[in-house]
Formats: sequence, C-alpha cells, structure tokens
Amino acid sequence: MFNNVKLGIAPIGWTNDDMPQLGGELTFEQMISEAALAGFQGTEVGGKFPTDPAVLNKALNLRGIKIASQWFSSFLCSTPYEENEKAFIRQLDFLEAVGASRINVCELTRCLFAEECSMFGDNKPIATDEEWELLTTGLNKLGKIAADRGFKLCFHHHMATVVQTFDETKRLMDNTDPRYVWLCFDTGHFTFAKEDAVRAAQEFGPRIGHVHLKDIRPDRMETAYKEGYRFRKAVLEGCFTIPGDGCVDYPGVFEALRKAHYEGWFIVEAEQDPAKANPFEYACMARDYIRRTASI
Repeated sequence: MFNNVKLGIAPIGWTNDDMPQLGGELTFEQMISEAALAGFQGTEVGGKFPTDPAVLNKALNLRGIKIASQWFSSFLCSTPYEENEKAFIRQLDFLEAVGASRINVCELTRCLFAEECSMFGDNKPIATDEEWELLTTGLNKLGKIAADRGFKLCFHHHMATVVQTFDETKRLMDNTDPRYVWLCFDTGHFTFAKEDAVRAAQEFGPRIGHVHLKDIRPDRMETAYKEGYRFRKAVLEGCFTIPGDGCVDYPGVFEALRKAHYEGWFIVEAEQDPAKANPFEYACMARDYIRRTASI
C-alpha cells in the first residue's frame, strides 16, 4: 500500500497546448468535471486554465479537484540564468496561490518538440560539458528558491531533449543537490527512450518528487523509430496511451516506488488525439487500472 499518494490526471488527454487542433473544442470546465467524475483528486495546469488564481480555485473547489503542479520550460543552457529565475519565480507565485507544491522543470534548449525532423539518432539534442554545468548549477539555484517556499523542483526527463536517457538523467541527478532538485519520473518517456522504467524507478527512487504515468504502445513505438517520426507525429500516431494500455511494467514500477516510500502525486498523463481516444472513457479506464494495480 502507498501512504500519502494522491492520484490526478493531466489535461493533455483533453487538449494539447502544443497542438491546439487536438481537442480545440473541449473546454477547461469539461476537463476538470470529467476528471472529477472519473475519480481523480487533482490535475496539472493546462493552457486553457484560468490565469486568475481566484477564478481557478473556485472552479476547482466546486469539483473537489486540486492543482498538483505545472510545467516550466527552462533554457538554462542557452539564456542568462536571471531570465530563467524571473520566469520561475513568477510561476511559483501562481502555483503558490493555487495550493500546489511541485513545479516540473524541463530544459528545452534545442529541443525538437516543434521541429519537422526525426527526434532519433544524430538528431537527438546533446548538451556540451559547459551546458551541463550551466544546467546543473542553474537547477540548484532554482531548486533552493523553490525549497525555501515549500516547493519541490522536479526535473522532467523528456524525449527529444538534452536529458532523455537513463544515463543523462543519472548525470543530472548525480550533479545536482538532492536537497533542491528532484525528479519528475515519467514511465512513458523512459520507455520511449528504450530504457527500463522499473530499473529507473529503482535507481532514482529516493530522488523522485513527482510521477507521470503514461504507457507506450510498443508496435507504434517501433514504427516511430523505423520511420524516424518527429515528436508530434508520435503523439498523433498514438504512441502514447494511458497506464495499462501498453507495455510498461506497472506492477514493477509501483513496487519500486513503494520500496522507495514515494509520497506525492501520481499523474496520469497520456497525450493522445481526443477524437480517437475519448478523454473521459480513457480517464475511467486509467482510474480503474490504477485502482486494481496500485490499490489507490
């Protein structure tokens, strides 16, 4: 059994901030209403969410939903630290006002999210040693700011970025201060990078401060590698899905997280085309699977 673990679902199953054509007609109100109806306790901030904390809090409270965290795009490798810090503090202010305690940082220097090229092989962005120093030093500084305000900075390893693989994630963890920098552990991104999600959960368990639960359809992942998909095409072709609908060893992942005494949020985060994967239906399927598999 898990102690002090809450279950949420991200809005990306309803609407995709990077590809507005996906779920463009679906509203913020529909998303949080269906999340609550499916049995989830929280969500992450999406692009359609009200930017006024009072308005957002009222809508959430009506449905018994909390904000768990929010994505933050860092450019520590390529822009002055001070620019990153200013934006980071502004986002912390908002998250504090809506009662969150996690901020998920992803380094987007040279990321391939919007590029019309393959995210694999020689195209995959690689940080230089100098950039690694800027990244880890900057994260320590931002993490201390977050910790001093009661937040955990959780770094999100991610496909098509400079921190994608197990080894890259380990380098980042080994070279940042465990008091200030945690890991946003994503089962789907490790699996899509052809890493073992269970091994990663075991290795990084004590540093995991936030968890994203997404699954991978293995046949579609292999096609993505074979045909050299760009990142957004992988989403459109259904490579990602909800827990229990792919190849991730979730019993193994949950056992590793139990042994690490993980506390915090599990967030179902499966970017799909809502026209092909009905968000409410898939939310209910995910909720049932996690209840059966993790006893949450």
